[in-house]
Amino acid sequence: MDRLHLMTVFVAVAEEESFAGGARRLGMSPPAVTRAIAALEERLRLKLLDRSTRHVRVTEAGLRYLDDARRIIAEVDEADEAAAGINAAPRGHLSVTAPVLFGRMYVMPGIVEYLQRYPETEVSTVFVDRVTNLLEEGLDVGVRIGELPDSSLRAIPVGHVRRVICAAPAYLAQHGMPRTPEELARHTIISSTGSSAAPEWRFMRDGTAQSLRMKSRLTVNSNDAAIEAARLGLGIVRLLSYQAAPSFERGELQCLLREFETPALPIHIVHRDSRHGSARIRAFIDVMVARLRAEPSLRCSDQD
Repeated sequence: MDRLHLMTVFVAVAEEESFAGGARRLGMSPPAVTRAIAALEERLRLKLLDRSTRHVRVTEAGLRYLDDARRIIAEVDEADEAAAGINAAPRGHLSVTAPVLFGRMYVMPGIVEYLQRYPETEVSTVFVDRVTNLLEEGLDVGVRIGELPDSSLRAIPVGHVRRVICAAPAYLAQHGMPRTPEELARHTIISSTGSSAAPEWRFMRDGTAQSLRMKSRLTVNSNDAAIEAARLGLGIVRLLSYQAAPSFERGELQCLLREFETPALPIHIVHRDSRHGSARIRAFIDVMVARLRAEPSLRCSDQD
């Protein structure tokens, strides 16, 4: 059998964790998928999958091969698109990852625009509040907030956000306005593990960073829940500025301790480096770069 075809079958079965699921995804019969996996394992003289009556799991050797197979398939697809010409219409599947709230507020409108503009494309999303590995998880494009580590990913800057301390006007009217970070110790603190599990909040004073350990009265696992608790007047919360922007605009939250804020965090669109451009990836990035750079709440800088 064709080696690229065998790789494609293996990737489908591994990602679906099912021979039947892989067969449905590829429009093949389950026996044909079983024969393809057997042929690949025989060719490689490796066991790539562990089978049971309920599950299919990738072996340790299979995991290494899975990364390489994904990369090779992606490069072949991109080479085909490049050969078809740079002006070829975007088509095919695209996978996108972003933080949960950022994905809902800013990425999803861009996805809708992209799908409406290019009818031969499909998109799947992974909106999670953790850093995903694009290659290992088979993702095409990601949004990163914060400084980027050195990697093979290409990165396009699109904006900045700040870490902000905020509370509802009603809470401040009842409990007073903290004037220094140390005064937060006498206030009710709301924390979100969706932003960070760390109990310390960082501040800048006279150009020097300092960390203060916070004791939270309420800890929630999503930024939406933290925003709602603060909006209802429970206490003080730390958010990224884009997360609080709608509440600031409506007057539901007020920014505190602005003079002690840490430097703004950059936002990048990242995608896997490759020798060939992908029409679907290029087109999506063009849409998102234009939208994000035009978004007022993402234009902040250290001096804002």
